[in-house]
Amino acid sequence: MIYRLHVRLGGIVTCLEMLSVVALMILTLLPPSLSEMYTSVENVQRAFAAEKELLTHLRTYIEDESLRLNDVKRFYEKVSGLHSHVYHSSVTAMANPLVAYTLIKRLQSEWLNVVYSNEAQENSQAFRSAFEQEESQRPKFEDVEGAAKGLMRLQDVYSLRVGGLVNGHFQRVTAGQMVDIYRPAISIHLSGDDCFQVAYEMEDYYHSVQWLEEAAHLFRGVQGAWILEDEGNLEDTLDHLAFSHFKTGNVSYALTLSQELLHYDPSNKRVYRNIEKYEKLLSASPAIDIREVVLQRPNTTYLQTRNTYEWLCQTLGSQPRHYENPRLFCDYFTNGDSSLILKPMRREVLSLQPYVVLYHSFVSDLEAESIKESAQPGLRRSVVASGDKQATADYRISKSAWLKDTAHPVVGKLDLRITALTGLNLQVPYAEYLQVVNYGIGGHYEPHFDHATSDSSPLYKLKSGNRVATFMIYLSSVEAGGSTAFIYANFSVPVVKNAALFWWNLHRNGQGNGDTLHAGCPVLVGDKWVANKWVHEHGQEFQRRCGSNPDE
Repeated sequence: MIYRLHVRLGGIVTCLEMLSVVALMILTLLPPSLSEMYTSVENVQRAFAAEKELLTHLRTYIEDESLRLNDVKRFYEKVSGLHSHVYHSSVTAMANPLVAYTLIKRLQSEWLNVVYSNEAQENSQAFRSAFEQEESQRPKFEDVEGAAKGLMRLQDVYSLRVGGLVNGHFQRVTAGQMVDIYRPAISIHLSGDDCFQVAYEMEDYYHSVQWLEEAAHLFRGVQGAWILEDEGNLEDTLDHLAFSHFKTGNVSYALTLSQELLHYDPSNKRVYRNIEKYEKLLSASPAIDIREVVLQRPNTTYLQTRNTYEWLCQTLGSQPRHYENPRLFCDYFTNGDSSLILKPMRREVLSLQPYVVLYHSFVSDLEAESIKESAQPGLRRSVVASGDKQATADYRISKSAWLKDTAHPVVGKLDLRITALTGLNLQVPYAEYLQVVNYGIGGHYEPHFDHATSDSSPLYKLKSGNRVATFMIYLSSVEAGGSTAFIYANFSVPVVKNAALFWWNLHRNGQGNGDTLHAGCPVLVGDKWVANKWVHEHGQEFQRRCGSNPDE
């Protein structure tokens, strides 16, 4: 990229300027104070504020440079005027010592001031300094890569058409018709470079073919014109696209694209060798030339329930219809607790196996905002159990923070409210601290159990038994996506702002309930916040008595 800049600026970049660019690139690779930005929309919002600040600095830079360019224009007009009127007869003009002196002096110093302007360097350095000051709020390469994977995740889970995404639409093909899944209030079109970066350096040819095809289409539309903010171009895209088609088995199209690339880059010997290879393959197996290659999404070995999971996510929330099951009901619930007598909770029983309940209006808007604000400083990348340790994973994209009941008065009030509804003992260590989660770009949590399924799980470090119950509070709404899907129970619950989901993870005999396998579907559009309260077995001996029936 540095070499490309040097060529396109006509070779006027000095060694000092080149070193500045290199130094800036190194700075962006330093460990940031705000890491893995793509895993939390809250962090993305901070990046938005940083760019807004950078716009102010850019405006100042433009104003300063405009003043300098006015001086450059004045210099041009002065010198061109001399060439038109004073130097019309160069021999006569140069015989005048005053003319000769001003010419020599101008070429020796004035032109240097124009080409290597101290003012230009000062303007540029001031802007660079302002840019570097925002480093902690700026995304790193891993954020671009993570955001790109988020887009591909949304593409897969919701069967979105890439061409629609490029035009700012969330669409999929249903019964041969293009259907809008969601129409965003604010839409944006992607550029050829945007599409190129999604697929760049991804050895995932199923996705790269689709995104690079759109990139090539858009780059062809601008006829190869280079834009300041683009890293990719038509040649780069054709190169990657040809190789991607070759890897997916479409040798004929890989040859066509390579021949097109050679038109733009006729001296590229590597492309010549690729063309020879493709031609040999086609001549050796003519059937390859006529075979229509259909892109096949790779199978997954770790997610056996992928089809069910994605279908439940695509329904965007498919709660059971109560009239189909008379045992499901809605009521005003007090649980016999005096604190709920005057203000009973609206309870909706969603499922009996597993037992899942939705409590509407569990928190107020003010309480939800207080919890989010308290959690923001402590947000860190969410982890999952990995043996007897914890680690980050692509199948869980979010950031989370843990709040003690002393973090904010609201936290303690929520504990009392949960106890009133469930009768469970929430004193530490019988329950964990409140976990607050903010999901990122395409943020999700693939199918998992909340309870431990291995004796070596880090959950047992609390020495209070397994997680017997989950109480999950929706602290925000989302525009689309983000449902909670219960895989084996075959239903999903949409995000209901300020409501709370409750379910038992364990049977009364202490065995894990396999029907509680659940997932947080990717957030299609919106800023999803939840708060989790996990209750452990110990301390609940009299609140939820043991039983021998494995179905209870």
